[in-house]
Amino acid sequence: MMEDHEMKEKDGMFSKAVKAGKRTYFFDVKATKNDEKYITITESKRRVDDQTGQFFYEKHKIFLYKEDFEKVTKGLNDAINYISTGEYPADYYDEPEPSPRRYGNVEAESHSEIDSAIDKWFDSLDK
Repeated sequence: MMEDHEMKEKDGMFSKAVKAGKRTYFFDVKATKNDEKYITITESKRRVDDQTGQFFYEKHKIFLYKEDFEKVTKGLNDAINYISTGEYPADYYDEPEPSPRRYGNVEAESHSEIDSAIDKWFDSLDK
């Protein structure tokens, strides 16, 4: 088993596990059939099944592709900086409001509607 913050190379790819309280985050570099590399970030939380009392791991996965690294990194850094300082990034108000988006069969306009639409869309995937 990998220790906190330990890097492990597997099949020529990079993998790193980070324990953070009750969660573990896995950062894995993978490649497509065309050898395009991408990152998967997996959040894993240990849970207990109320009916059986057995432990299981709830996992959530995000795929990050090379063309999105810069924007995702900036967004994450902006959010972390806001938490640390309370200051909005210089370009915060320059960003246009998102246009209506569709998630499955749900259309959304505002940030809260988008979050709600995404939640509904993901819920529908489980059915």
